[in-house]
Amino acid sequence: MHSPLHLPAAGRGRRLGPAAAALLSAALLAALLAAPLPHALAQNGADPVVQAREAWRVKDRVRLAALRDAALAAGQPLAMWVHYFDLNARLADLQQPEFEAFAARWPGTYVEDRLRNDWLLELGKRRDWGNFRVEFPRFRMNDDREVSCYAMLLQHQDGQDVRSAAKAAWYAQRDADNGCQLLGQTLYDARVLNAADIWQEVRLSVEFNRPRAAAAAVALLDPAHAARLDAVFKDPGRLLRTRRDAESPTSERFQVLALWRLAASDPDAAFTQMEQHYAIHLSHAEAAHAWAGIAKQSALKLQPRADDYARRAWRSWERSGPAGAAPPWSDDMLAWHARAALRQGADEPGRWSLVARAIDAMSPAEQRDPAWVYWRARARLALARPGPEGEVERQAARSALASIASPLTFYGLFAAEDLELRPALPSAPAPLTRAELEAPRALPGLNRALQLIDLGLRSEGVREWNYTLRGMGERELLATAQWACEREVWDRCINTSDRTRAEVDLAQRYPTPFRAQVTARAREVGVDPAFVYGLIRQESRFIIDARSSVGASGLMQLMPATARWTAKKVGLDWRNELITDRDVNLLLGMSYLKLLLDEFGGSAVLATAAYNAGPGRPRRWREGAVVEAAAWVEGIPFNETRDYVKKVVANAIVYTAVLGTPQLPPLKTRLGAPIGPREPGAPAPDRDLP
Repeated sequence: MHSPLHLPAAGRGRRLGPAAAALLSAALLAALLAAPLPHALAQNGADPVVQAREAWRVKDRVRLAALRDAALAAGQPLAMWVHYFDLNARLADLQQPEFEAFAARWPGTYVEDRLRNDWLLELGKRRDWGNFRVEFPRFRMNDDREVSCYAMLLQHQDGQDVRSAAKAAWYAQRDADNGCQLLGQTLYDARVLNAADIWQEVRLSVEFNRPRAAAAAVALLDPAHAARLDAVFKDPGRLLRTRRDAESPTSERFQVLALWRLAASDPDAAFTQMEQHYAIHLSHAEAAHAWAGIAKQSALKLQPRADDYARRAWRSWERSGPAGAAPPWSDDMLAWHARAALRQGADEPGRWSLVARAIDAMSPAEQRDPAWVYWRARARLALARPGPEGEVERQAARSALASIASPLTFYGLFAAEDLELRPALPSAPAPLTRAELEAPRALPGLNRALQLIDLGLRSEGVREWNYTLRGMGERELLATAQWACEREVWDRCINTSDRTRAEVDLAQRYPTPFRAQVTARAREVGVDPAFVYGLIRQESRFIIDARSSVGASGLMQLMPATARWTAKKVGLDWRNELITDRDVNLLLGMSYLKLLLDEFGGSAVLATAAYNAGPGRPRRWREGAVVEAAAWVEGIPFNETRDYVKKVVANAIVYTAVLGTPQLPPLKTRLGAPIGPREPGAPAPDRDLP
């Protein structure tokens, strides 16, 4: 708890296609494998693949070689994984013939394509373009950005125009990697990219705190800039105090970057620097960039003047160049401009104009996000002229809301309610035939996945499973999900069924394991069982022994300290091993949830945010203007918590129907009253609540 479980299949982080979202990059794989083995593996330590994974983790290449030979000789069903761990451990020494032998031995499998991903990265580092050209067309997952950068480099050498795609990949890198940096440098040297493109990469890298990527980009422009960039990251205040007069366009850019970094820790100090010195000296364009970054950081800290800083940014931008030109601000920066406006009171002048302007400047892909479809429609309705003159705008807004209306998602439910619709849950699909049910059970990849999960190698099993789902039609997905449900592998049941669009099986997507225990305990504790199910679905996907990266455990993802504190509160003798006991975890999780609901006056939104981020944060986040609950949720400064609250609340609505209520309850009713500071007469906060 205080951090939902990070399951590979949950698709967190970058937005990828359905198959790619569940597949880890080579770097993530390395991090995963470097971690100690899960506790569940202790019971399966004799299995060769478990031993091989551990030997990989400790870099025991001699042991890996012995395990590989034994597994291959015995024809063990998971021998390919042992073989994979062995070759991955000595990738730097691998040669093309040995990779080809592996690929020929395990054709069409996940591990073949996984090792091909690793091998392509190695070939790129070696500049072995001949073998790279051979292997890249065979890379089926094709979900690795660095590999894509190497491939675009070769396409450029072949005379293809890769400028737009290359910029997108380079700008999106999390930090400087060999492939994308080589691509950027090559295209800059060839004058395909210009200085403005490089400065955009520098700005994005500073905005998202990627110092290595920023340094690599600055070095393309002039290695002498390194010292100033170092000061931007290490002591921006000092740089700003010593360089207040704009000496050149380059100096202005570094001053803006320093203002951004200062604002990340102290927006008020950045505002003071800007107001007293830099607003006078900077060009209109650079002043716009400065205000835009200060607005974002101020909005992240929920400061009341964030929307004012955003408006200053837009005014400066208007004075900087051609009318109607879009600023080069990231989608994330623009999103925080919109959120800053949404956090203002409903009657705040200019609120909806800023929301609309920020959303309209986003990339087309970002504008299609249901959150921004919803808020742009709300802005259109608010800004439409009264009477017949505004009917075109109102109709456009209604059409936009209708495009996302759904009973299964947070903004889909809001859109439906705004249109005064009462959306019905999808009808059950036609029953699966015996042949449809049997087909997935014959697929080797799914069988290997279940074996790996049974051994405690859940991450490897999930990746095998998701790889095998590629190309499946809706009926195949439903049949595969059904098998996972029957095996009580609930995360695979839910996530596989979630991939369908036309045929929706609610029993698979919203299962109710342990129903008797959950409903009985919920009644005893005094919480809504639908709320509990919605929370468990998001927290653990009903995996009893689930453990998050920060140590939260069990169905309701309790942190050990929280479990211990709650156990004392309810009079339970505590032992650490009880945290993954199903009934104990349910008792403590629901009891803690009830305490949070009491702490926040029954607000499901605030209690859900507190369950994920701790109660202290929503206490701070509720300060400021009183705003509707949906706007408050959208303004949560933690991406993970914002997404978590939306999903738990929407899950709870669906589970209300699944548990027997014939009609979906209104989402706005569940969210409750507008959210703002604690009422003066309300009880004092319980500071002991963990």
